[in-house]
Amino acid sequence: MITAQMVKELRERTGAGMMDCKKALNESNGDTEKAVEILREKGLAAAAKKSGRIAAEGLVKTFVSEDGKLASIVEVNCETDFVSVNDAFVGFADNVAKQAANTSATTIESFLEEKYIANEEKTVQGAVTDLIAKLGENMAVRRFEKFSVENGVIESYIHGGGRIGVLVKLECEKDSEVLKEIAKDVAMQVAATNPLFLNKDSVDNESLEKEKEIYRVQALNEGKPEKIVEKMVMGRIQKYYKENCLVEQVWVKDSDLTIQKYLQAKSKEVGAPITIASFVRFEKGEGIEKKEENFAEEVQKQIEGK
Repeated sequence: MITAQMVKELRERTGAGMMDCKKALNESNGDTEKAVEILREKGLAAAAKKSGRIAAEGLVKTFVSEDGKLASIVEVNCETDFVSVNDAFVGFADNVAKQAANTSATTIESFLEEKYIANEEKTVQGAVTDLIAKLGENMAVRRFEKFSVENGVIESYIHGGGRIGVLVKLECEKDSEVLKEIAKDVAMQVAATNPLFLNKDSVDNESLEKEKEIYRVQALNEGKPEKIVEKMVMGRIQKYYKENCLVEQVWVKDSDLTIQKYLQAKSKEVGAPITIASFVRFEKGEGIEKKEENFAEEVQKQIEGK
């Protein structure tokens, strides 16, 4: 059964009309991901990046060592924005970020079982439990990632007070003060454009074939002759690369340059090739469904003692 809520969510995600969303859901037998593809094939949906809905509150925090050789990024969630700015919660998130930079854990489960750096009598999970009791909200350390580099530098960027966090690792055989500035520029680019891949080579075959099929169906639906459909598909794939691969993107600070050309220019300035080894971007709450509460109803329930 296709519900009004399903139609509403698909409309918010794709920007397509209500009736088109309903038809797509009917056609996909209620499968939202398939419905998004159907709408895109018909040219009715904006290009969908699989970032998911931003729903949960909390903070994304980063830690970078003084020498720029070791860094981490974490997401710590809570229920409300009031708690996300609480000093105890912010302090905890900062500590977790620092701990993540030095952890040997490879999963969030093993990380949570480590001794907490601010109080080694407790585990990280134990510290979470204590904070829940203190602040009265459910919380979780959701995810982390850490980078290290020998020849190069790591830089971070936090946007919106912890809504988006980015780490960028640059590699370069020559030390230069300019590297930190370049890494910061690239991190800001990642925050602004949310690239899915580093370069063309890192685009997985499944994603590529999926895009090609969507573009192929779009072209045929536009009534294009089959003999030129493949050329159109390849043209749109090149556009896909430019939009979704970091080094192919137009640099937000100078539209005359791509990130690749920007790096080439800076490499000449430094006197050695500069490459982006890796990047990571966390956006708080992405992919977490948040229950919508009717505030008036909630107050009424409390009055009635329910």
